Amino acid sequence: MTTATPRTLAEELRTRSDRGLAGLLRARPDLLNPVPGDLTQLATRAGTRASVVRAVERLDAFALQTAEALAVAPDPCPYGTLAALMAGDAGDEAVAAALPGAVAALRAQALVWGPDDRLRLVRTARELLTPSPTRPSPTGLGPTVAEAASGMSPGRLQDILAAAGLPATHDPVSAVAALTALFSDRARTAALLDTAPAEAVAVLDKLLWGPPYGAVTDRPAPHLQWLLDRGLLLPAGARNVVLPREAALHLRAGRAHRVPEPAPPALAPATARDPQLVDNAAASQAFTALATVEELLKEWDLGGPPVLRAGGLSVRDLKRTATALDTTEQLAALWLELAYAAGLIASDGEADERYAATPAAEDWLQLPDHERWATLVAAWLPATRTPGVVGTADAKGRALAALGPHLDRSPAPEVRHRVLTLLATLPPGTSVPESALLSRLRWERPLRAAAPAAQPPAPAPAAQVPGQAPSPAAAPDGPTGDLRSRLAQETLLEAELLGVTGRGALAAHGRALIGADRAAETVPGAATTPLTPAEAATAATRAAALLTPLLPEPLDHVLLQADLTAVAPGPLHRPLAEALGVLADIESKGGATVYRFTPASVRRALDSGRSAAELQEFLTTHSRTPVPQPLAYLIDDVARKHGQLRVGAATAYVRCDDDALLSEILADRRAAALRLRRLAPTVLATQSSPEQLLDGLRAMGYAPAAESAAGDVLVARADSYRTPPRTAPTPVPDGPPPPDRTLLEAAVRAIRAGDLAATAERKPATAPTDAPAPGALPRTTSAETLATMQAAVLTSSPVWIGYVNADGAASQRVIAPVRVEGGYVTAYDHTSDEVRTYPLHRITGVSELADDTL
Repeated sequence: MTTATPRTLAEELRTRSDRGLAGLLRARPDLLNPVPGDLTQLATRAGTRASVVRAVERLDAFALQTAEALAVAPDPCPYGTLAALMAGDAGDEAVAAALPGAVAALRAQALVWGPDDRLRLVRTARELLTPSPTRPSPTGLGPTVAEAASGMSPGRLQDILAAAGLPATHDPVSAVAALTALFSDRARTAALLDTAPAEAVAVLDKLLWGPPYGAVTDRPAPHLQWLLDRGLLLPAGARNVVLPREAALHLRAGRAHRVPEPAPPALAPATARDPQLVDNAAASQAFTALATVEELLKEWDLGGPPVLRAGGLSVRDLKRTATALDTTEQLAALWLELAYAAGLIASDGEADERYAATPAAEDWLQLPDHERWATLVAAWLPATRTPGVVGTADAKGRALAALGPHLDRSPAPEVRHRVLTLLATLPPGTSVPESALLSRLRWERPLRAAAPAAQPPAPAPAAQVPGQAPSPAAAPDGPTGDLRSRLAQETLLEAELLGVTGRGALAAHGRALIGADRAAETVPGAATTPLTPAEAATAATRAAALLTPLLPEPLDHVLLQADLTAVAPGPLHRPLAEALGVLADIESKGGATVYRFTPASVRRALDSGRSAAELQEFLTTHSRTPVPQPLAYLIDDVARKHGQLRVGAATAYVRCDDDALLSEILADRRAAALRLRRLAPTVLATQSSPEQLLDGLRAMGYAPAAESAAGDVLVARADSYRTPPRTAPTPVPDGPPPPDRTLLEAAVRAIRAGDLAATAERKPATAPTDAPAPGALPRTTSAETLATMQAAVLTSSPVWIGYVNADGAASQRVIAPVRVEGGYVTAYDHTSDEVRTYPLHRITGVSELADDTL
């Protein structure tokens, strides 16, 4: 039976409601893998080092400061003592108001247990947060008098008592107690310090906020000797001394932390803009993002660059891609990774492996703009690959390549969602500086912002002139190198480029994307739960619907100009854009796209199988202005020359009905590299390939056409190259995924039932040897098991059984037998809350329960 005051964490968990247990499992999902058999197993798992470290890392700054104060407080610690450590002797209204919530948060995560008059930090958390010489505490406090004086001789302790004006004692224990009582008494300690030399007070001021350790010589100065004689400095090694915790707390006026942080930093200063302008700016950027990804797919339409042996894209190929996209290499890496995350590009897996568009890219290109945008952002939100680290060095000093390995950063989705959620808490159209968001994120996860990723903080060595110990809750000045801050900065940039935000504020479709209606904060600093895949898909569809009216309508016309250019005053319909992209070269992009017609571009259109008349008709149909005469002359001139020369495979040959034209080519010095020779008046042959011959003649200003073995003109229409079907990369999770409601309810029910089976009161055994050891399965013979089961059916009594399933896993269960026949027992299982059938040969034993157990 559980007593009024829990003696262990397991007993405390038994007093919690099902909702409280579900909250614990939701906050610490690692406790669910696998589902604990009972509450004792849950308490044991909640106290393991790995689980406690993960839980402590997810505490906000004030909850962490509260845990650190409990680590330096007496164990158990009354709430009043904890409040005094947090608020100091003078008190602090903000701290007093926030402290109950911090204690409740620690208790909800099973890091603190016990009633308010006996608060206990779980043992593993105390070990992690208690200060030691090799692991200073962020509080800057040192060991207690008892801990620091544990190795001192009895005579030395008596000398300290005499110098401090205390009466002698009979043993070291009472001497340490007397010294502790002195430093814990504000009035007596103040009177002692009033007699201290000024230099001694200055030394204490240097040690006050940590680190509390300092170095001394064999012959300390008089002011240091004064401190040593009175126990205000105690030995901490051969040449090191330490300021005792009790003395430091007196000097600090009882405060454990120099700057308590009871409230999160405000998201300020805020800049308000017209929400409609923000939405329009975001929509414009969303359209630009679609155009950029489409340009990337077009650039790699015939096959992309090769894959490095170690994986990824080479620096040279990244530069080429950046040039093609007219952007920087870092942003090119972003668009590459985004397309990769959406499953639009991948490696082809061939022997000479290279990157190319996937079959999914073809489907994506056919979607409406708003659906294409939804596909990109739906892939971006949960992605763990971070393009911001491209170009940096890995653990072995090698540069990380775009699309290569080792780009996953597991906290990225959580940080990304949190940044957008914080923006969603602001009024529509409102933005805040980046520094304000970073300060809030550091407050919410101070330990994860205390050091760069994968580099644990090194212990601070004792210094000759001690300084202040850095607190993980303090925001460092200048640019930060911690992972969460870098991910937050990248999130702000990527959200702006993708059109989720506009001018630094979250757009209306951005709010819908993260489910802002369910992401509002209820507890300051509390992290929101990311959307489930089903919720994320619904939210992306809703966001796309809000974006649709903001996107520009595609146009079906261009404006032809006399300088051989065409201006598209907006986005064009896809067939028109593709056809115009063959007939002309893109000269500039922006709000309007400028195309330029050149002889090479017109020849390219003719090579694709169109005639001059078809090109003229195409331009007449899709131009709001008449076809300029220079453009008509250009098309006719190129078409007249196009196909006069025919190139085939001999290795290669050139034939032409005009033998004078062939004579002109032979006489041209530029044709020397082609090594042409005349086979007949109308035929020239060469050892070069047809492709080299075509390129060479075109470079000389001719417009040759390739022909087949039958003499027909070959249409130069390159086929798109696609990879085999590929799946998008799977994000690397940051620990176990958050459990859904169904799993939580089932887990709580199973834990409760298992705990009932483990703690149910049994009837006394008939013989002492029959009673199983605590925690062991009951053992009875087959005959005894059958007889007990049959009796339980007649009396409708519950029994406790040990059961081994088909996989060999043993468990304890409380069942109410209903029927026994054919070697099976049918019973209501309180553990699984259902009626089940058990083979009798798998039941290790059975024991009757006390009459008032259920």
